[in-house]
Amino acid sequence: MRQSTIGAGRAGAALAALALSACTTTVVEAPAAPPPPAPAPASAETAMVPTVPMGQQWLYGSAEGAIAVRQTYGGLTAYALAKAKARPADSVIIDEATGKPFACGNKPLAAVFDADETLIWNIGPMRWFALTGKEFDAKTWDQWEKTGTGKAVAMPGAVEAMQALRAAGITPIANTNRSSANAAGSEQTLAAAGLGTFKHGDTLFLMGDDATGSSKDQRRATIAARWCVIAMAGDQLGDFRNGFNKPELPPLQRRALAMAAPYDKLWGQGWFLFANPVYGPSIRGGYDDIFPPETHWQPNQGAE
Repeated sequence: MRQSTIGAGRAGAALAALALSACTTTVVEAPAAPPPPAPAPASAETAMVPTVPMGQQWLYGSAEGAIAVRQTYGGLTAYALAKAKARPADSVIIDEATGKPFACGNKPLAAVFDADETLIWNIGPMRWFALTGKEFDAKTWDQWEKTGTGKAVAMPGAVEAMQALRAAGITPIANTNRSSANAAGSEQTLAAAGLGTFKHGDTLFLMGDDATGSSKDQRRATIAARWCVIAMAGDQLGDFRNGFNKPELPPLQRRALAMAAPYDKLWGQGWFLFANPVYGPSIRGGYDDIFPPETHWQPNQGAE
């Protein structure tokens, strides 16, 4: 009996050792993960500035900016088509000599537009100015006017608006401070953006067409002498009346003038303004210009 017990014990121990051996897993170390690829070196351009300027982010990239533009074009188109059916007696262009609108008579119908940031977004040069830390450079802009064909993009709703206006017998006219020396480039840029034909001296008016420089008043008078203008659009107050751009006017006085009678009734009713937080006199002014003393406030630093 004792020998049998010992034998059985040895056999059990052997079986246990065998089972333990079967349960043991050999640990094999995984190969080390390769290091992550080094980030691509920043280009000389993108290394110049850390972020896109906020105004450009909003205007050129945001849904809000695109929707605001499209809404304005929708309102303009609806207004102009309604006016074309009930022909108005007066143009929406003000005769600066009399302070009254030009009479329409039996002149053909037209709608007048600024070009830059009104018909087209000049994303190409604005990106370059931001990358190089410049607000504006005349030589660069001159090159853009000559060579920007195919790079400028029609603003949201602009193509559809031009098509609807022309179908209703309303001629779109561009009145822009692009240079008359670069007329061919501007004609080609507007056409390449899908906006149709604008012909210098006929439906395209440029700085240099008369002796008044950047003021558009005389060009507007020239247009109104031939056309019954039932709608105007731009992104600066000077696209409607140069008197709004007097350099001595502080921002809040300029705003009050543009919103006072008789101009208050024209906004959205013949005059249509596009938002442009990127450049122009609309974004001038310091703290004392923008924030009147009666609006000043600050938190109580000791309050919990």
